[in-house]
Amino acid sequence: MFSIILAAGWPIWPLLFASIVAVALIIERLAALRRARVLPSGLLQRVLADYRQKGVNEPALVALEAHSPLGRVLAAGLRNVGSSREIMREAIEETGGVVAHELERYLTTLGTIASISPLLGLFGTVVGMIEIFGSQAPTGNNPVQLAHGISVALYNTGFGLMIAIPSMIFWRHFRALVNTFLIDMQQQAVRLAEVLHGDRKV
Repeated sequence: MFSIILAAGWPIWPLLFASIVAVALIIERLAALRRARVLPSGLLQRVLADYRQKGVNEPALVALEAHSPLGRVLAAGLRNVGSSREIMREAIEETGGVVAHELERYLTTLGTIASISPLLGLFGTVVGMIEIFGSQAPTGNNPVQLAHGISVALYNTGFGLMIAIPSMIFWRHFRALVNTFLIDMQQQAVRLAEVLHGDRKV
């Protein structure tokens, strides 16, 4: 592996850095965007059951906010249980915006890496081509410099694509996952508001 890095030349170092960052972000997002962590199963039913038995109390709201992103949205609705439907909706939307921003954390960076990795690989290719043309001399070709230029050109192109393809796949996957979570969260928040205002029983 180290010999490949040496053969690829100095343009490979930005690509290596981008690959390390991409792997770290993918692992972090895989852990953070688990459905059981974002949208715990049965949380709305438990919240409604506790509300009917004990009403609204601050310790329970604090615990609910710390429980999960969905818990934060539901807690925002419960904090405004005595307010109008419009005020409750605004509170839920404000909290939902913050939650959405947190769920989308690092996705812009991952998408940027997916976009610029082929460009970094192309830059390495250009550097390799420059070395290839530099190997031409009136006295003949320099085979060592020619081989190094070809290695720089090909390794950087290949490595750039190796980084970009999985980064793009995971970026699209995470974006779709976040959108699904937000829609589900919105539906549960609407259901909570309807139950609290007596429009539905369950």
